[in-house]
Amino acid sequence: MPKLLSTDQVAAYRHRGFHFPIPALDSSEVAEFRRKLENYETQSGGPIKAEMRHRSHVLFTWIDEMIRHPKILDVVEDVLGPNILCWNTSFFIKEARDPGFVSWHQDATYWGLSSSEVATVWIAISPSNKISGCMKFIAGTHQKQVRHEDTFDKNNLLTRGQEIAVEVDEAEAVYVELMPGQASLHHVLLFHGSEPNRSDDRRIGLAIRYIPTHLRQAVGARDWATLVRGKDEYRHFLPAHVPKRDLEPEALAFHQEVSEEQVRVLYRGTGKTAYRA
Repeated sequence: MPKLLSTDQVAAYRHRGFHFPIPALDSSEVAEFRRKLENYETQSGGPIKAEMRHRSHVLFTWIDEMIRHPKILDVVEDVLGPNILCWNTSFFIKEARDPGFVSWHQDATYWGLSSSEVATVWIAISPSNKISGCMKFIAGTHQKQVRHEDTFDKNNLLTRGQEIAVEVDEAEAVYVELMPGQASLHHVLLFHGSEPNRSDDRRIGLAIRYIPTHLRQAVGARDWATLVRGKDEYRHFLPAHVPKRDLEPEALAFHQEVSEEQVRVLYRGTGKTAYRA
C-alpha cells in the first residue's frame, strides 16, 4: 500500500507523469527555510550564486534536513520504492519582476543517469502561481526522450538554456500553482518549463532529485549521492558529504570537486567549465 499517496494517485502519476499539490511542509517549516536562505544571502552580499544553487544539501544542514523530510520521502517511496538516494538539489529562484524563465525541457537530457526512474520533488518556498512564474507541465510526455537544442539564453535558468526541439502546444499546459510549503512531483522525462516572475515577491523553489539505488552514472567517470531511506546494496554512487555545520571547509572542498565533475557531464561537448552565472 502507498504511504502517502492513494493507489489512484500513484496510477495517475504513472499515466500523466506528475502529481500535485503535496502538503510537504507546514507554515513554520517553510518560513524557517526561507529565513535561513535569506539570512545566508544577506551575509554573503546577494542572491545565492549559480554554483551554490546546485547540490546545496552538501553545504547547508537545513537543506540536508529537507531532503530527509519524512513526508517528502513517503511520497517518493510511493513511486520509486523503499530504497532511495538523493542525487541532487537545485534552487530555482526568480527575483521580483525578473525576466528569468525556464524553457520547455526534459530533466533527463544531460544528466547522464542510466535510467529514467528519477523523480523530482519541487518545493515552493514562496508563492508559485501564474503571476510569479510557476512551473507548467504537459501531461503524458514522459514516455520517451526527445531531441533538445542549446540556446544559452542569458535569461534561461537552465544550465545550457536547453529547449525541446519539437513543437509544444501551450494550450495543453497544466500550471502548477503551489502555496508555500506545498510541493509537486514530476517524472524526469516530463515536458515542463516556466515563465518570468511578474510579481513583487521572489519566486523561490527547491528541486530535489531522487533516484532508486540501482541507478548509476552512465556518462561521467564518477558520481555521488546520499542514501536517505532504505538500503543501498548496489553502491553505484560514492557517498556524498553530509554537513555537520553550514559551509564547513570539508563541505566546500567536496562541493567544488563534485561540481567540477558534474559540469563535465552537463556541459559535455560545449567546452564550458563552470556553471552559468
